[in-house]
Parts: sequence; structure tokens; C-alpha cells
Amino acid sequence: MRPEILFSLFSPVTKLNGVGPRIAKLIDKLRGPNIIDLLWHLPSGLIDRRNTPSISNAEAGIVATLTVDVDQHFPAKSRRLPYKIICSDATGTITLIFFHAKEDYLRKLLPEGEKRIISGIIEHYGNKIQMAHPDHVVEVENRAEIEIIEPIYPLTQGLSQKVLHKAIKNGLTLIEELPEWLDKAYLKKQKWPSWNTALIKAHTPNDETDLAPENIIHQRLAYDELLANQLALALIRIHMRKKGGRPIIGTDIIKRKVIAALPFKLTNSQIEAVNDITDDMSSDGRMHRLLQGDVGSGKTLVALLSMLHAIESGTQAALLAPTEILARQHLATIEPLATAAGVNVALLTSREKGKKRTSILEGFTNGNIKIAIGTHAIFQESVNFRELAFAVIDEQHRFGVHQRLALTSKGRNVDILVMTATPIPRTLTLTAYGDMEVSRLMEKPAGRLPIDTRTISINRLADVIQGLKRALEKNKKIFWVCPLIEESEKLDLAAAEDRFDQLKSIFGERIGLVHGKMKAVEKDASMKSFKEGHVDILVATTVIEVGVDIPKASIMIIEHAERFGLAQLHQLRGRIGRGSNQSTCILMFSENLTEMARKRLNIMRDTEDGFMISEEDLRLRGAGEVLGTRQSGLPEFKFANLTAHGELVSTARDDAKLILEKDPELKTERGINLRILLYLFERNAAVKFLRSG
Repeated sequence: MRPEILFSLFSPVTKLNGVGPRIAKLIDKLRGPNIIDLLWHLPSGLIDRRNTPSISNAEAGIVATLTVDVDQHFPAKSRRLPYKIICSDATGTITLIFFHAKEDYLRKLLPEGEKRIISGIIEHYGNKIQMAHPDHVVEVENRAEIEIIEPIYPLTQGLSQKVLHKAIKNGLTLIEELPEWLDKAYLKKQKWPSWNTALIKAHTPNDETDLAPENIIHQRLAYDELLANQLALALIRIHMRKKGGRPIIGTDIIKRKVIAALPFKLTNSQIEAVNDITDDMSSDGRMHRLLQGDVGSGKTLVALLSMLHAIESGTQAALLAPTEILARQHLATIEPLATAAGVNVALLTSREKGKKRTSILEGFTNGNIKIAIGTHAIFQESVNFRELAFAVIDEQHRFGVHQRLALTSKGRNVDILVMTATPIPRTLTLTAYGDMEVSRLMEKPAGRLPIDTRTISINRLADVIQGLKRALEKNKKIFWVCPLIEESEKLDLAAAEDRFDQLKSIFGERIGLVHGKMKAVEKDASMKSFKEGHVDILVATTVIEVGVDIPKASIMIIEHAERFGLAQLHQLRGRIGRGSNQSTCILMFSENLTEMARKRLNIMRDTEDGFMISEEDLRLRGAGEVLGTRQSGLPEFKFANLTAHGELVSTARDDAKLILEKDPELKTERGINLRILLYLFERNAAVKFLRSG
């Protein structure tokens, strides 16, 4: 149950004066349906109305608040012309301009012969001073109605500053004094105000510095949110550990066979990750671990060795991939090693039909097939396992929580390993995956040469094509990635097909095409021709971004590279440099680069370290963009800015850990206050774990 002290904040916005159903709908669209959602909506700017010059001293382009005499109205002679009102003070005159105005309204607002206070932007038109549509017009005795400093809020169509401002002002009067949930000594050290004071001050800034995320007001609010996030994740982590797991004890016999058959040595990171995972599997608790690996760091091999640990204990394992291309890529890596060690592997996608599908399903059910690799097809009701104990979910941000549950429900106390090839900054890992233990693969397998990355103007397209002719003479294989046009998949497709047609006229049959709109069979045929056949240049859209492993490919051309995010450029570049040949990545950019695009391309040119690239991506674009908030499961923070408040994430994590070590049920005075914090930020599910013990 939500604490009573929060009831008024979680009331619908229609409880506020002046907010009817129409305005409520707009506020809901902008922020949410409740008063608390409205109060989370902070100003993004301010207008300073303290400038009160005389008319003759009023500067153009500046907001001024003037006390004037209303002299004369000049109504518009036609609808296309403005309505003018001449006003004055002892120093000069000013013309107020109104378009599409109603005369009776303006005569009531600005009666001739009376004094009024007006506030708005001053314009100089020739030697005349004017103000178009003043923001405020009030009688002299109501001067206080014109805010000296007025916060400016982000809006949605149909909602005005005036209406939103009034609603927020009314909402702030409903804030009750909430009990302090932060450690008193830490609060004093940071010089932070109470939560109530901080929220009110955030809506009443005095100057631009009050809007900065580094300001103590914003830091306080951000820390509360981050603490709620970390506390909830820590409670989920504890709950997951408590949830009945089962020890999965391997013999190492099959693992050793596979390691001995490898043509290379495992990296230290891989050995450490396998040990972490198998230790988790051997414990009584349920495993919930994230494996982060940079491009080409060998995650699939770590997943295979972990799956073999389950198989050695007499159980089965499944690997789930978001696309058929990636699923088949995993099969190509895993099957030869597993088969050599006497372990049966099968692939299940929507393409497997008839007798073949029936045979695969029987193999899962009777336990003959030990490792299942597949796409969403594995979720189907007809898919059953004899003894599924371990599930690997690759590129997990592409799957919803319910899909993870659908897979784990096919076994008993299934241990989960989720993998991502997108290096994630540490602060994002803590906030998005803080409920999981984390392993990172930091090294690349031995023998891989650095990729030579160059930035070249699109104007030099002819030079690049000449370079390709020389590369083909040396039997090189080349990826050509076409630009991302976010507005339309059709345009994406057209860009790829146009470039394919142009290059085909030069290189003939040595060129192939792959894009997302092709049928799976066509995609596979294109990829196969590129990998094994006579096709040496593959024109592609970003369908090749993840999991495509073609060791012979050593040149990557990315057209209009400025349109891609850093993480995506890094993923695309990772499709080359997987063999022993020196590889080259050419980032082609158009003229008129923005400063941010230039920085992104320079970072790509200067480093191959995916984790460093991800930190820079976070700094340049913000958290939501890096993972793509909608699909990543990343919490959408109301106050916390992970670029500005990165250090607070680590502090909140440590604080949450300490709190739960001392007070695991949150029953002390501070613990009870922290429960209010969890409800305030709608982390209600975490409180349920407390009640269930």
C-alpha cells in the first residue's frame, strides 16, 4: 500500500484548480496523469523580468517590464493589419502590436487613460520602440502577479506556459513535509536541502545556475531518484538469490576437450568470466548474470563453455538470439566444437518445418539434443525440454521481460546469462542492469591486428572506388554499409539499392546485396555467396550490425557515417578485423558536419576500445540515446542525468548496499522513510519483496 502521506501527490491532475479533462489529457501526454508527474516536470529555462527601464532606455531584444500610460487605440482596418495601442511614460512612447485581435478584449485589458504594467520583448523598428503581444499586462496594484523571474517549461502542442505554470504552482502547495531518508551526516556534507525544499526551489530558479544539473538542488533530487533505483535493484538482486536455485555441478571433462581443440588460447577475461558463471551455477541461488563483451571479444565461446558446464551435470542449455542471422552465426561457431566433444546441437527458427522440426522438438523433449540455439521460435508452446537448466539470452535489450520469463518457464530454476555486444558505460550498467552480477570481456583474442580507421569526405567517392579495384585485385572482401535514413525504411532500402546498382555497373557479378526487407532465405544466400562464393563486395544496411562473422572480410566502408551513433559505428566496424589480415574501415562523411558528428568520427578514428567509445557516447548523446531507452529496459529518469550525475550512481549503489546490510527489511526509522522514497519513485515492486521476506 502506498503511504498515506503520498496520497495527494498521486491524485489525478484534475484535482488542481483550472485543470479540466482537456488540459489533463495534455499534461498526461507531456508527463503523466498524476500531480507528482507534473511536479517532476522541471523548468528548462527562465525569463528574468527584473529589468524595469524607462521606455527610452529599453534595449531591443531584451525582456523589459514597463510601467506605462495607455494613450490611444488604433484598431486594424483589415484582418491582415495589426491592431496598435500607443503607450507612454515621461521619457517616450511605445507601440503595442496585436495581430488577429478582438477590440473589446483589448479595450478592457488596456483602457485608454489608465496606467498598466506590461512585460515582453522590446523591438526597435526604425526610430520607434514597440512590443508585440506582451506576455503580461496587469494593473499597477497587481504588480506581484508578474513573476520577477519566470520559469519556462517544455510544452506539448495545445498547452501554454501560463496554464502549465499555474497548474505546477497549485501542485507545489500540496507537498507535505516528507521525513528525511538520507543519512544526516552525508546530507550535511553535501550541503543539500530537504527533498521538499529542493523540489520547490527547482521550480523557482533565481538564475541560470539554478537550472544546471550540477546545482545542489538538482543533485539532491537526482540522488534521491538514483538511491530509489539502486535500492530497488539491490532488493531484486537479493530476491533473485533467495529464489530457489539448484546447484549445477560440472565435471570439466567436456569443457577440457573443447578448450584443447581450440586453435588459440582463451584470454584472461574469458577464463575469469567462465569461472564467475560456473561458480554462480554451482551455488544454491539462481544465477542472473550479464556478460558484456566488446566486439570480437569471444562471448559466444564463453557462452558455450558455460552451457557445457550444465550439460556435464546431465541437463540441457538454450541460447536465444534476436535474429536468424545471429542465431545461425552462433550455430556456425558452436556446432563444430560441441559435435567434436560429442554434444548434440540443434537450431530452431521459424524456417524449420515438417519432419525436420518434429525431429528437433523430439530431441529437445527426450534430451538427445543438449544445446538448443534459436530465435523467438523457442518460446512457442510446442517447444518442451527434458531438463532445461541454463539459458543464454544474446543482445538481451531486444527482448522484453515476458519473453525472458517464457524461456525460463520451460525449465526448473533456470540460471540466466544475458549477453550484450554493445559495451555499456559503467553508470548505465549500474542503473539498467544493477539487478544482475556483471562480467566484462576486456581483451580481444591473440593475433587480431588493430583496424586502420580513416575519415574521408563523400566527395572523394571516385577515389574510394578506385581503391576498391586495387583491393579486389588482392582478393579482399569488402562490406559497403549504406546510410541510415531514420525517417523511412523505404528510403534506407532505396539508398542501398541505388548504391548496389551503381557499384554493379562497375564491378559486375562480384557484388551482392543484403537488407532487412529480404526474406531469410535470400539473406542467407547473399551472406553465403559473400563468405564462400564469388561475391567480394556486399552492399548492406545495418542488418549486418551484430553477429556477422566473416574472417576474410577486411575492408568496411560506411557511407554517411555521421548519421550513425558511436555504438553502432563500433558494432559495424567490428564486422572486420576478425581474421589475421590487416583491416581498414573508411568512414565517409558529407560536407557541413556538425561539431558533435565531427567529434564522433574523431573518436572512432582514434580508438577501438568499445568501453571508452561507450563512455564518450554517453557524454555526447546522453543515456537514452546510447542504449535507445524505449527498447533497452533502461529506466527513464525524471531528474538524474547520467552524464552529469555519474559519480552519484556509484555512491547510491554503495549506500543501498550498506542500508540493506544493516537493515535488510527496512524496519528502522530510516528504513521506513526509505520505503516512502521507493513509493515516491514508484519502485513498488521492490517493496513487495520486503513484505514477502
